[in-house]
Amino acid sequence: SQYSAVDTNPLSVYIMQPIWNKIIKIVPLWIAPNLLTFSGFVMILVNYFLISFYDWDYTASGTSPGLVPTWVWLFSAFTTFCAYALDSIDGKHARRTQSSTPLGELFDHGLDSWATSIFVLSFFSVCSCDNGKTGVSVYTMYIYLSIVLFNFMCSHWEKYNTGVLFLPWGYDISQVVLIAAYLLTGAVGVEVWQKPFLFGYYITDALVILLIGFSLFLSFPQTLYNIHRAHLRKTLKNDSLYEGLLPLVSPLLLFILLTVWVVLSPGNILAKQPRLFLWMVGVAFSNVICKMIICQMSSTRPELFHWFLFPLALVVYAAISGLLGWMEEAVLAVFTALVTAAHVHYGVCVGRQLSEHLNIYIFSLKKRVQE
Repeated sequence: SQYSAVDTNPLSVYIMQPIWNKIIKIVPLWIAPNLLTFSGFVMILVNYFLISFYDWDYTASGTSPGLVPTWVWLFSAFTTFCAYALDSIDGKHARRTQSSTPLGELFDHGLDSWATSIFVLSFFSVCSCDNGKTGVSVYTMYIYLSIVLFNFMCSHWEKYNTGVLFLPWGYDISQVVLIAAYLLTGAVGVEVWQKPFLFGYYITDALVILLIGFSLFLSFPQTLYNIHRAHLRKTLKNDSLYEGLLPLVSPLLLFILLTVWVVLSPGNILAKQPRLFLWMVGVAFSNVICKMIICQMSSTRPELFHWFLFPLALVVYAAISGLLGWMEEAVLAVFTALVTAAHVHYGVCVGRQLSEHLNIYIFSLKKRVQE
């Protein structure tokens, strides 16, 4: 299917796009667009692991500010900007080198589906966990992460039904806010998040209100409106309501299972291991969404239940019924490692199959020689 995306966000159209058009001119023509996409993703990962090293349990900024060195926040601002830039120019570069392929589209959106959660998880280190006075609770973190992933899912569900990806306004705004937040933290210190700045409200409160406001009152209604408009124009890809809603079944079941685990965990798993648990949420979500993206690109029907829901349901049942007992954390760690390995393996396999099928290399513009 021909890739089509629509971007109507004024921040993107009037400010960011002109910047990207300048940056793209520096990129040598022999570089493969997928290399740009992947480099951006690697920078997000490096940044995430660096912050995790200094702040494994999301308390470093709260109880004893200064545990995370200033250079880490500045490095975060730098990597976030680079990743944002690379993610914004990879498509332009593909058109410039006449190397746009379905593989590039899948590679870009597939990595985005994973990066979305990593951005959020890195940012939580700025706010820090609740220490009674300031910070956000791990449950609030879980809810934020879910809202952000819900937004991401909506834009791809919309493309599944309309054939057009309407780029969510929240994306550019969130990237600019993230970069500004890291720069602010680097310049002033994490204390800035722990002092009320307006009418007794903290900056984190303002960001939360922005996030929820954008999601529920801007992104989601816009998604429904775009689908409704396609329905009126008779350009919907799926005739029946069942077909149209089918891709939402697995992500919703995933969210329900994870939430049941969070709420009913006898060992309070989210509070004990917030970083592991939230990472696992992000990876599981990314895998489910990648399936949706592939179905949408290949115009195939998604399966009703993603395979991953079955082992997850078993683990959740074993945890909340008390079967796991004190082993709940260890099982979460093993499960998280397996899910991450399965997701990486899946990505590598799909990439290899597509590169063979389309007769191209993933990270090079050279053509494959036909056997």
